[in-house]
Amino acid sequence: MLKDKLMDDLKAAMKAKDVVKKSTVTMLRAAVKQVEVDERIELSDDDIIAIVVKQIKQKRAAIEDFKKAERADMVKQTEAEIAVLETYLPEQLSNEEVVAIHRKGDCSNWRGFDEGYG
Repeated sequence: MLKDKLMDDLKAAMKAKDVVKKSTVTMLRAAVKQVEVDERIELSDDDIIAIVVKQIKQKRAAIEDFKKAERADMVKQTEAEIAVLETYLPEQLSNEEVVAIHRKGDCSNWRGFDEGYG
């Protein structure tokens, strides 16, 4: 389960004295816990991935603000945090894999073109 991986990664980051990873995982665990407490539910891995995606989106927006303010140090730190968060996302298909699936005609599980996403 992804929550277990977060805890294991937090322990490993603390042992390795990896400040960026430790703070990023702590922030992510806090966001997960907040949703669980607010909604009184146990989050699934998919729910946690949705939180990760939201966090990455927020951090990318922050990078733009930091660039405007000429805060290169904050840009670098936020990019490092995004790199940590991206490790919790499922592996993305390459362009070649997407084209191969499309050519094969195996699009039965895809939402998209017929629903106005593409």
